[in-house]
Amino acid sequence: MSGLAGVLADHIPPGVYRWHAAYGVGDVQHAVEHAGWRFAYLDGHAVETAAEFHGAVAEALALPDSYGRTMDALDESLSGIADDGKRTVLLWDAWAPLARAEQRTFTSAVETMRSWSSAVCVLVRGEGPDLGLPSID
Repeated sequence: MSGLAGVLADHIPPGVYRWHAAYGVGDVQHAVEHAGWRFAYLDGHAVETAAEFHGAVAEALALPDSYGRTMDALDESLSGIADDGKRTVLLWDAWAPLARAEQRTFTSAVETMRSWSSAVCVLVRGEGPDLGLPSID
């Protein structure tokens, strides 16, 4: 799993990366959990609005019902994830619908998650616009 293996082994710093690997979700989950990290999965195929993003990320990260569905609330929730001491890999498949429909929301989400990269590594997977995200493969 090359780039992911580097993250899990602390050879590559966690962050927000484009990931082109075609491994099945279950295989990725197994590798992540075997390394002692938490795994979360966001299927972005039907995520084109800020509201849909917040619903999908709340489900993926198992955020509480009280999650406020704003970037500030996401930032606060990621702070809570960081506080529990267990790092998380969020695999975000099909990120492009949101990036194309609401680039500002996508960029804000990426920046919010990047600010908590010590606790959360986000792998955006699939084809999409070139928005300057670094790749790991």
